[in-house]
Amino acid sequence: MIRSIILKRKKRFLVFSFVLTGLAGLCFVVEQDWLNWSNQCLTASYDATADTKLKKFEISLNQEAFLRLRKTYQNGKQEYFSLQLQQLDDLNYLGNNYKGTLRLKTKEDDIIVQTYNDRKGNIDTMATVLDIPLKNMEPERLDSLQQAINFLKAKGL
Repeated sequence: MIRSIILKRKKRFLVFSFVLTGLAGLCFVVEQDWLNWSNQCLTASYDATADTKLKKFEISLNQEAFLRLRKTYQNGKQEYFSLQLQQLDDLNYLGNNYKGTLRLKTKEDDIIVQTYNDRKGNIDTMATVLDIPLKNMEPERLDSLQQAINFLKAKGL
């Protein structure tokens, strides 16, 4: 009788362990999906034509909920922006379906801004606003991007 009770408890524990492991794996898949989609959306929608002297750009969100943007200009100057999404206070889109700006705001100076190869010298500073020029942002796509950013922001809290 005691043996059957122990076996039942072991079975319950094993079932619970499998369920918990499955849920943890599902959360990782959901997080990875949001990351992949967000990176594809930001890269495809970034409007490089907004700055005529821009040579190339890199924009990405990572698993630690950091948004990073690096701009390289034709003269070799680089600008680097980094924002931890937990510090994000407000997210707005200014524009229309064809062209606009995604404005990310923080309460404090929480956006890292660095410049390299600048004639004025390499500068490290902080900012409260990061404007990202975007193109071809339908309302549904913008809504999904906002959901992804909010999901990644909440994940780190």
